Amino acid sequence: MTTPRIEPLAPPYSPETQALFDRVMPEGMEPLLLFRTLASCPRIFPRFMRAGVLDPGPVAIRDRELVIHRTTARCGAAYEWGVHAAAFARPLELGDAWIRATVTASADDPIWEPQQAALVRMCDELHDDASISDAGWEGLRRYFDEPQILELIYTAGLYHAVSFLCNGLRLPPEPFAERWPET
Repeated sequence: MTTPRIEPLAPPYSPETQALFDRVMPEGMEPLLLFRTLASCPRIFPRFMRAGVLDPGPVAIRDRELVIHRTTARCGAAYEWGVHAAAFARPLELGDAWIRATVTASADDPIWEPQQAALVRMCDELHDDASISDAGWEGLRRYFDEPQILELIYTAGLYHAVSFLCNGLRLPPEPFAERWPET
């Protein structure tokens, strides 16, 4: 267990901060450690909350979650990966093999449907090269239109930033989060 490098905000929260927590947290659930830590900086926290893509949009939730899982896995962000595995993958019934594969499987692994493989490839290429190859782009175009591709790239980039925050702050896992799979 690690101790966060920055002390998270403790209740009582200001009305403005509580309103931001209320927008994203289920009723009765303590705000995530990441959110409480970012809330210690009144300049950063509102900007961070506006950057999110967890609302319904042009990308199916399962595709969005694959991008988030793969991006946070490639960044080694066990905190964020574990939160999404518990809060999104489990309710979507994506299963143990799928969750583990987001950390351990290549884009060519047979666990992925072709559309999913295109997303894994995109995440890997963006992580490794900060770009998407022509072949990777054509793979995406088979399944997604331009607004969807823009959102997918944005999501991968946003979750690189989230991963940097989680890792840089040394956030310990949330009590409810999935644990990082053995590789």
